[in-house]
Amino acid sequence: MRIVLGLAAAAALFAGGAPAAEPGKLSLTVYNSDLALVQDIRNLSIAAGRQRLEFKDVSARIRPETVSLVAADVGIVEQNFDYDLLTPEKLMEKAVGRQVQIVRINPGNGAQVTETATVLSVNGGVVLKIGDRIEVLRQDDVPTRVIFDGIPQNLRAKPTLSVTVDSGKAGARPATLSYLTNGLSWKADYVAMFDEGPGKLDLQGWVTLTNTSGVDYPDAAVQLVAGDVNLANNEQEYWQRRQMARNTSVRRGGVGGPVETGPTSVADYYLYPLPGHTTVAQNQTKQVSFLDAKGAAARKAYEYRAYWFETLQTPANADVAVQFSNASHAGLGRQLPAGIVRVYVRDQAGEPKFVGENRIDHTPQGSDISVKIGEAFDVTVQPTVVAQDGAGKTRSRYRMSCLVRNAKAQPVTVVIRQGGLWREGKVIDESLKSRRLDAYNLAWDVPVPANGETTLTFTVETGW
Repeated sequence: MRIVLGLAAAAALFAGGAPAAEPGKLSLTVYNSDLALVQDIRNLSIAAGRQRLEFKDVSARIRPETVSLVAADVGIVEQNFDYDLLTPEKLMEKAVGRQVQIVRINPGNGAQVTETATVLSVNGGVVLKIGDRIEVLRQDDVPTRVIFDGIPQNLRAKPTLSVTVDSGKAGARPATLSYLTNGLSWKADYVAMFDEGPGKLDLQGWVTLTNTSGVDYPDAAVQLVAGDVNLANNEQEYWQRRQMARNTSVRRGGVGGPVETGPTSVADYYLYPLPGHTTVAQNQTKQVSFLDAKGAAARKAYEYRAYWFETLQTPANADVAVQFSNASHAGLGRQLPAGIVRVYVRDQAGEPKFVGENRIDHTPQGSDISVKIGEAFDVTVQPTVVAQDGAGKTRSRYRMSCLVRNAKAQPVTVVIRQGGLWREGKVIDESLKSRRLDAYNLAWDVPVPANGETTLTFTVETGW
């Protein structure tokens, strides 16, 4: 998904489905990619004519080029973001070439001496001219204070956005300040309790929200966006994600039928509003539960993934996976944002034990999900390229044999997933019926008896 949004379009997109905002309201729309849209609605008293409005509690990592201020009968003339913050070091830097007062206290008798000094330099230390002598400001335990005449105009106690506006009338009115900022991000994590006997899964989802933007967001309405927003400097990363998506562990629109759409989707994104209002403080990591499903249908499965047609000289261990669906009929019935699924099972004493984890991609409702939790030592797969022939100028035909062995005391079914197909790829013959997972992958369910083996054979033609 590649969607480029300007700020005005983004603000309209994510505000359009919500009730009309009221003055004094703050809302955050947080993306996965260290990015957030801030909408701050305030009741401002604006005079007629040209004037400067200051906003002192904006994000320190604001993207100034995305700022938008909307108010009735008000036009923006100029805007500035002052992020040169007031610190002792900055005060001294701004005082170079100017006079300050140096106050020292004699540790022996407590006498206070005040002298006028000109700041010559602050490179690696403060160099002063006091009368006819040059002195370096000491950094030892001798009590010393520096007194300044005032604060330089371009130093701010907090990052400050100043907007010069031209107002056609005087009076108080609501104004909406919107901007994009870095420093806000979120991720999803899942805890899955799997009960193999009845084939049930309890799934709990947590959102972890992190704020390093340099400012607090008190009593904010927060919604999270699941989806990869295209950014201008992200082209290479986008194509890398596209290539990786071909081998994803999620099959869209699985046995449950067509992909189901949830009630909180907009412009191909999924929105997750957090309940109520919350304060997102600076340097805070906040966790919020967004999913708590009980008794979803699930099963343990053995899988082998072949990304191309190859011969293995030694057998490969099959993957052990927990498979479930997020379709409505399977017990979940909602889309899942990308994150890590950690799987637990109960031991004989009923205590939960961690058995493995894997990452899932943004998953539409109605998808089949497979979470790899480990490898099976007693279930192996050994593929062999029996023959490879040309089937045309740009096409090839592969005859494959896959020997699947099972050293367990009970029968198993191993899912063989074969990649490497193109859109025009097709099956010529096969010993077991396959199913098409997507444009690049086929799958076979291979039953293997206890302490036995099964050979899957197939011939496919692929190319363009």
